[in-house]
Amino acid sequence: MNKPIRRVAVFCMVLIFALLLRANWVQAVVADSYADNPHNERPQYEAYAHPRGSLIVGGPNGQAITTSNLVNGVRFKYQTGFTDGPMYAPITGYSTPYDSSALENLENGILGGTDDRLAFGNAMDTLTGKPQRGGDVITTINPNVQKAAFQAMGDKKGAAVALDPRTGAILALVSTPSYDPNVANTDSKAWQALTNDPNQPLLDRALRQTYPPGSTFKLVTAATAFETGKYNSPDDQTDTPDVYTLPGTNTVLHNDSDSENCGQATLKYALEISCNTVYGKLGADLGGGKLLAQAQKFGFNSTVDTPIRSAASNFPTDSTPDGTAQDAIGQHNTTATPLQMAMVAAAIANNGKEMQPYLVDEERSAGGTTISKHTEKVLNQSVSPATAQKLQQMMVDVVQNGTGKNAQIPGVEVGGKTGTAQHGVDNKGLPFAWFVSYAKVGNDYPIAVAVVVEDGAAQSEEISGGSLAAPIAKQIMQAAIGKQ
Repeated sequence: MNKPIRRVAVFCMVLIFALLLRANWVQAVVADSYADNPHNERPQYEAYAHPRGSLIVGGPNGQAITTSNLVNGVRFKYQTGFTDGPMYAPITGYSTPYDSSALENLENGILGGTDDRLAFGNAMDTLTGKPQRGGDVITTINPNVQKAAFQAMGDKKGAAVALDPRTGAILALVSTPSYDPNVANTDSKAWQALTNDPNQPLLDRALRQTYPPGSTFKLVTAATAFETGKYNSPDDQTDTPDVYTLPGTNTVLHNDSDSENCGQATLKYALEISCNTVYGKLGADLGGGKLLAQAQKFGFNSTVDTPIRSAASNFPTDSTPDGTAQDAIGQHNTTATPLQMAMVAAAIANNGKEMQPYLVDEERSAGGTTISKHTEKVLNQSVSPATAQKLQQMMVDVVQNGTGKNAQIPGVEVGGKTGTAQHGVDNKGLPFAWFVSYAKVGNDYPIAVAVVVEDGAAQSEEISGGSLAAPIAKQIMQAAIGKQ
């Protein structure tokens, strides 16, 4: 071979080697950065080139609440559809090729068939000529409970959460006003209107919004009193004056009605009629540190991954004694998500054992093979069994004899706590109506509920947890235990 040809051959070999080196570099080193580049639309094309899997409610043999519809668009062959979209929106979220939320986002790898755990099955389908399809996600949602909660909330603004205290399974998750996730794919103007709506229908109020919990927080204050030994029995008499002035101030703390006989009341009676003076003074006597420690045992000041991440509920760390008195009755700087207050009720019902709330029970391949199965997890022993049973006794008394009578279910033991939370500048905003509860069937506790209502249509004096939120919680519990 003459010299020029040899030079050309060597040069060509160098080029081939460089090409191979570059190809291996792209595949092995920078592939992920290319795949994740926001300007790379090929993953979106691929994810919607075949049917997506479904989100399913009602157990492994339940009903699909999402579908993958053939549209044969210019870029995308399939489009996600939502059955009963507004009812399930806080769970499913929305899904477009360019953006998604809630489970449609967090479970995208399974639903779209791109999760690494599905790679072997996808390869076998390719070899055998089967069409590719995403996997399914089995949620914990009970469709009967979800429907009851959604219908009971109606046109009210607020949220409802139902948990299985024994496992942490989320049985219902409702946020109102809601929205139709189908709009994200079908009507850009309507979707833009939703994003600008002052009522914030896209906000998940059940998980992402915090509210002053009002008197429902008195359960945490009572738990602190028992756990620290400040009091030993629900029937212990407190040292509460008829008129209680906040420590270090001239401000008098009022009860909902100044005619209430809260002076020297027992813990149980004070919870039954929701005495602010008793629990405000108790909180100041206990001190912020002890209340903080107990609140954190229930989950305050921490986020919760369901896997949708909740906002962190807040119990303050820097209140003055007068602020602590107000914190102890769910006002001042105490805030909570509806999920958090459902967790408090669930822990009490479960003898103090607080379970990790979860929405996803199982992930499956398109062929029905289980990819993952949820394992129940104990978050904390929030209170001792003895304290939990005292709190149960007090909550039952609230429903039987006190402010929670609207939650009574014939033949069923119901424990609950009402709350009417003030908010706004100088507390001039319309109050939030709360109710937290559990139902006992036989020796079992199948459901715990938290409901919050923002009712801008009612007069301030007409708003209370007992009148607005308790009937909603009742309907949710009835659906769960088959007592509709």
